[in-house]
Amino acid sequence: MNVTKQNDKGRKLHNEDCPQKVAAEQQGYAGVPVSVRIAELSGIIADLPTDSLLKRIISRDNMNVAYQKVKSNRGAGGIDKMSVDELLPYLREHRLSLLQQIKDGKYKPNPVRRVEIPKEEKGKYRKLGIPTVVDRVIQQAIAQVLTPIYEPQFSESSFGFRPGRGAHDALRQCQKYANEGYVYVVDMDLEKFFDTVCQSKLIEVLSRSIKDGRVISLIHKYLNAGVIRQGVFERSEQGVPQGGPLSPLLSNVMLNELDKELEKRNHKFVRYADDCMILCKSRRSAERTLTSTIRFIEGKLFLKVNREKTSVAHISRVKYLGYGFYRYKGECRFKVHQKSLVKMKNRLRVLTNRRKAISNEDRPLMLSRFIKGWVNYFKLADMKGMLKQVDEWLRRRIRAIYWKQWKKVRTRYRMIRQYKLPEWKVHELANCRKGIWRAAVMLNSVLTNKEIARQGYIAMSSYYEQVCEN
Repeated sequence: MNVTKQNDKGRKLHNEDCPQKVAAEQQGYAGVPVSVRIAELSGIIADLPTDSLLKRIISRDNMNVAYQKVKSNRGAGGIDKMSVDELLPYLREHRLSLLQQIKDGKYKPNPVRRVEIPKEEKGKYRKLGIPTVVDRVIQQAIAQVLTPIYEPQFSESSFGFRPGRGAHDALRQCQKYANEGYVYVVDMDLEKFFDTVCQSKLIEVLSRSIKDGRVISLIHKYLNAGVIRQGVFERSEQGVPQGGPLSPLLSNVMLNELDKELEKRNHKFVRYADDCMILCKSRRSAERTLTSTIRFIEGKLFLKVNREKTSVAHISRVKYLGYGFYRYKGECRFKVHQKSLVKMKNRLRVLTNRRKAISNEDRPLMLSRFIKGWVNYFKLADMKGMLKQVDEWLRRRIRAIYWKQWKKVRTRYRMIRQYKLPEWKVHELANCRKGIWRAAVMLNSVLTNKEIARQGYIAMSSYYEQVCEN
């Protein structure tokens, strides 16, 4: 039974127009499992049970948890246009046939829907692949079972997409190494990592731990599902589609090979997803490390290093996860990197754009959500003075919004009189002929800081004092 009506089209693309050669499917499930064949070729010993892994993945409890996770994450639909709200009725009707297809090795994922997100660099885009909601549930179910298997194998210096770990842990590790004297950094940038992963190398690495060939085959199918871009099917012979629940785990499995190599060489390093920093005590040592690491990444992992963005620098000149570093009284401390500050102010400009049709009730809520999220992420940084300056600038933009809304003189009279000012002051303000930005300064006596707070706007510096951890 087909998964969705649009699924027929996706599969037709695979079977007729663009046949794909999936090595893990050539022999079906008869005979020797794929993982064993790969292990024999590469001298790898697979050591997990053969009969329990797929059962655990498609078990009722695991699939229910996967469904709840996908539902809570929401997200856009894939090429079949099925939404998260339509998922439960579909699964109730087709659950048994869907699970049987997975057991028999006949399930074929749909191609992912290509979405391009603009990067900070002008003209560059991050390519996302949005799976269908049904495929997201299956990928989530696979990730939930494989994560406990791989977690013990991952390095203590790896922090991205791992339970109980995050960007703040990675930054504190950098700070610890810097305080120990490792102040020269190999700032490693992998070029288009998710788009250039060698799939055969990834399958080989997976097969060292996963002995169930059915699971290897299912993952391989997801890697080879292809992409629909502007209605046209494209093969996906390399790379891991970025956007599905399985891609973060697969990226960590691949880059764990780099982690193990760096640990074997006794390097101090921190890796968050594909953002890796290797810390050394001297520039000369860092330059040697850079040369040998590039040789390993390109020669053994078949990944590309972006040499324009990869460099050796003192830690005070490095941007990592949006943060910068500086030394104060002999200790390494955090600051907001200048690029992160510019990005934050650009976002605030959008939210306080006087031409943007946002109501006075919605704007404080939108600003509050952004400010709390941004400050919570950068709460490790020393930025109290900087935030006070941003607050002054932001309040002036808010006053400018109100001044523009009080466009007519009689409206200004009516609004300003509410604040119990002397009549001469009301007359002076209401008849002001200055431009909006200059007039906003004069509104300090009307829209005071306390009045702006009463309207629901929060100050970044005040919230920072509540949550800061530096």
